[in-house]
Amino acid sequence: MENNVKKIHSFGQSIWLDFIDRGFIGDGRLKSLIDNDGVRGVTSNPAIFEKAISSSDMYDGDIAELSDGSRTNEEIFFGLAIKDIQAACDLFKDLYVESNKVDGYVSLEVSPFLALKGEETFEQAKLLWKQVDRENVMIKIPGTQPGLDAIRKSIAQGININVTLLFGLPRYEEVALAYIAGLEDHLAAGHEIAHISSVASFFLSRIDVLVDPLLDEKGLGDLKGEIAIASAKKAYEIYKRIFSGERWEKLAAKGAQPQRLLWASTSSKNPAFKDTKYVEALIGPDTVDTVPLETIEAFRDHGVAANTLEEGLDKATEALDKIAAAGIDIHALTQQLEDEGIEKFNAPFDKLLKAIEAQASKV
Repeated sequence: MENNVKKIHSFGQSIWLDFIDRGFIGDGRLKSLIDNDGVRGVTSNPAIFEKAISSSDMYDGDIAELSDGSRTNEEIFFGLAIKDIQAACDLFKDLYVESNKVDGYVSLEVSPFLALKGEETFEQAKLLWKQVDRENVMIKIPGTQPGLDAIRKSIAQGININVTLLFGLPRYEEVALAYIAGLEDHLAAGHEIAHISSVASFFLSRIDVLVDPLLDEKGLGDLKGEIAIASAKKAYEIYKRIFSGERWEKLAAKGAQPQRLLWASTSSKNPAFKDTKYVEALIGPDTVDTVPLETIEAFRDHGVAANTLEEGLDKATEALDKIAAAGIDIHALTQQLEDEGIEKFNAPFDKLLKAIEAQASKV
């Protein structure tokens, strides 16, 4: 019987794993997901690394080695993370080549403390790109207002970028245009652009966690669990508009890859929802879905793969119009989610650096 997760790929969507851990790479479990489930990439973030490093003694030797007094706790962290990212990149190298550089990427995020510091983000993106030294790494940059310039400049340097923490449609459009401008800059400087890859990570379930209680208050309870999916469907409409037309065609003629939308935050936070809800609702061509391990396992067991992304577009528009008419300001809420998202990565990163410091002090 065909694997349910693998079936998704037949609709043109790539499944990436939202998880990394040294033991998981070393004992063959990641390789098994590539071979058996057709997983085509990996994303990581500060919270994922915090769990991996704090819950394992596998990193202790490296922490001891890196703790020679010349490095900050953050530099020690990136030393640990880069080793894992390189190992995962090497596992995906064949797929990267076979897919003609479309898939096989592993993402490493810049320090979350830099989320509102554009120039420092760009400098760290360049440094991490150089340190990882793998063609199939993507450096994650938050899609904040100050991040837009860092995204453009990084693309203009030929660096693969995963734009993270996207919640609102206007900001997503700005990110897609920053990518195109970066490609144009790279081309104008006399470089090839076909090798550059980027994704725009649009976060889903967190939108519903914030909006759903407001829907009840406004008598719109029937829309619970639908606003994130409606926003994602509208984002795909924007994607199709931006990556077509004369400006894009000029770049495509030079081999440019469109910046695919990536669905993130895809685990159901509400126990009343099906655990595969956010995956099933947004399967469609030229997209990526990054999925936590437990959601991959749930989908393998009982997920339904079908081409759903462009179904019910009228309904999606109607849902967003209804909440606007009821006085729910989705733009203010998505900005709130971006601010909270930065904090959600700052807190575990801070915890992680303290854990590294405690471990280093034992040396």
